[in-house]
Amino acid sequence: MSHQDNLVGSVGTSFAIIEYLKENDDAGITDISRGIGVTKSTVFNHVRTLEDNDVLIRHGDQYRLSLKFLDYGEHVRRNVDLFRVGKSLIDDLSEGTGEVANIMVPENGRGVYLYKSMGEKAVKHDTRAGKRICLHCTALGKSILSQMSESEVDAVIEQHGLAKMTESTITSRDELFEELEQIRERGYAINTGERNERVRCVGAPIQAHGEVRGAISVSGPETRMKNDEFIEGIATQVQETANVIEINLEHG
Repeated sequence: MSHQDNLVGSVGTSFAIIEYLKENDDAGITDISRGIGVTKSTVFNHVRTLEDNDVLIRHGDQYRLSLKFLDYGEHVRRNVDLFRVGKSLIDDLSEGTGEVANIMVPENGRGVYLYKSMGEKAVKHDTRAGKRICLHCTALGKSILSQMSESEVDAVIEQHGLAKMTESTITSRDELFEELEQIRERGYAINTGERNERVRCVGAPIQAHGEVRGAISVSGPETRMKNDEFIEGIATQVQETANVIEINLEHG
């Protein structure tokens, strides 16, 4: 029996509804039905079940995700030791640089933003706790990949590809492996507009007990982070913070 044979279709439909509402905020039965390609009667049954379990909230004929997901998310995040150890240090890093500081962890071949801290000069961009992205197009993700074996990186590429996000995105396997070698040599990664053309980022991996646990970064607008001396100063602070987090993970 294949993996697909073991899947429960009704559960998949419920998650398709949840994903649709996450992307579209409020929506009615007809919109959801069209959006996920399932009959209105099926959507209605799933929505009512999700509503009865406090997962969805109804306003008139519109449905939205409930705050129960916030409870789930915070529970999961509190149980990640990198968050517990790193949160206050990332706050210090954002305060010291004035920019955005992030923590990312790997999951199923992608990167998940775990925590974001905003410095006084920070500009807003689309990162948020829980957001999933491909690893090849950010300093955080490349930092994580740099600590994986060749076969592990190839598995990530096989699963998620090397999608082109901007003109600067690495889309070649050979180019990516060259970049990862440079990251290992200098100890940090640089993102030069590879996911967002106007954003630059410096990241460093977090290792503990012989495995990569995630990465941390500082990011800011290209106008401030195009100077090599400025980037080197940021890189020093990111690496110092990463080192402290690693020590605390090892001995905490």
